Amino acid sequence: MHEVNEELEVGSHAAMQAFGRAFARQLNAGDVVLLHGDLGAGKTTLTQGIAAGLGVEGPLQSPTFTLVQEHQGWVFKLYHLDLYRLDDPSELESMGYETYLEPAEGVSVIEWPERASGWLPQSFWLIQIMHRGGDNRRLTYRFVGEVTEP
Repeated sequence: MHEVNEELEVGSHAAMQAFGRAFARQLNAGDVVLLHGDLGAGKTTLTQGIAAGLGVEGPLQSPTFTLVQEHQGWVFKLYHLDLYRLDDPSELESMGYETYLEPAEGVSVIEWPERASGWLPQSFWLIQIMHRGGDNRRLTYRFVGEVTEP
């Protein structure tokens, strides 16, 4: 179901998480989700919903200082990357970033992917979150690249 190119409005923290849970149902092992949005747009909230949809139990915080956290879900693993504090894209090599671009055993969700300076997978989900005031957000999402069936 990778032919999606959609836009929707969400009006609460709970609605953002609900979208994440629903979105997770269409993900397959090996998928990468890139989240674009300003600081405070709701990228981590969305990731919490995706994690819940994959069966990850317990709290999920943004790995702002560690860059990556791995969570085991009942569906498959979630690799949550936050590149906000990345000083230089060359740091990605030492953390094994390439393995997260083709996560054979799970799904990678990457916040602030623009800081990777072009280190992107060949295909990925792109979700853009635009803050519209208050709790209101506009989400646009689409699949970029070649579709491969599991």
